[in-house]
Amino acid sequence: MASNVNPTVRRRRLGQELRRLRELKGMTAEEVAERLLVSQSKISRLENGRRSISQRDVRDLCGVYEVDDHRIVDSLMQMAKDSRQQGWWHAYGDIPYSVYIGLETDAASLRVYEPQVVSGLLQTRAYAEALINGALPETTPTDIEKRVQVRMRRQDRINAEESPLRLWAVLDEAALRRTVGDRQVMIDQLDHLVEVSQLPHVTVQVMPFTMGAHPGVNGQYAVLEFPDAADSSVVYIEGVTSDLYLEKAHDVQKYSVMYEHLRAQALNVDQTRQFITEIAKEYAKPLT
Repeated sequence: MASNVNPTVRRRRLGQELRRLRELKGMTAEEVAERLLVSQSKISRLENGRRSISQRDVRDLCGVYEVDDHRIVDSLMQMAKDSRQQGWWHAYGDIPYSVYIGLETDAASLRVYEPQVVSGLLQTRAYAEALINGALPETTPTDIEKRVQVRMRRQDRINAEESPLRLWAVLDEAALRRTVGDRQVMIDQLDHLVEVSQLPHVTVQVMPFTMGAHPGVNGQYAVLEFPDAADSSVVYIEGVTSDLYLEKAHDVQKYSVMYEHLRAQALNVDQTRQFITEIAKEYAKPLT
């Protein structure tokens, strides 16, 4: 297997193909589940790529859908085999948002809105460590370090010399004024934001408090798009105990339009850099 095979993306592609075959057969997920004596939720998880798909699953489903072309069956079986391989993030053990990391690793572009903290791909190591430590107070130092390492490894996508991730990040002013760590950590973080924002494939904008209510007040979200046209865009909404992935075209369209409104209302690139620089100067002033 090629080393660049992404198991998360392979599961998505395979799940989409299995859903297409089911719909061509005119069957519901409930009917398929009944035929295979499994739960409907298993069929749904297989089709949305949230569950590892075995070659036996593929064989059984192809049997139900009466797929006679051996080339199609063999191709799906190979995708199932590839989807069970491990991505780089699995070396770090159980990562709660591993599905998202798999999608981010293969994405061509990412649009993210962050109302409370600096986006993970733009964080310094010190900021990430202080943030994780504060947000997850019961986490052990070992697990904190593991999460920090994963976050730093994810940033390889925007630092890659070939095909770097195209990143748009709209940050609320609150993310810049919330002191994570100490004042020096914030100064370094804000300086880093200005530096990274000068990369040609990274755009950073700030939504100032003075803008008042805006389309992002409902919370953080990200829109991921992929280089292969066969892979539908995904809206990712992070949760405390579980995450939400939206893939239906009308959902993605709604969030994409909302993001364009955010970009239009936020400070432009030059204004953002000046705004961040001014806040960094405030952090550098001695406390009175």
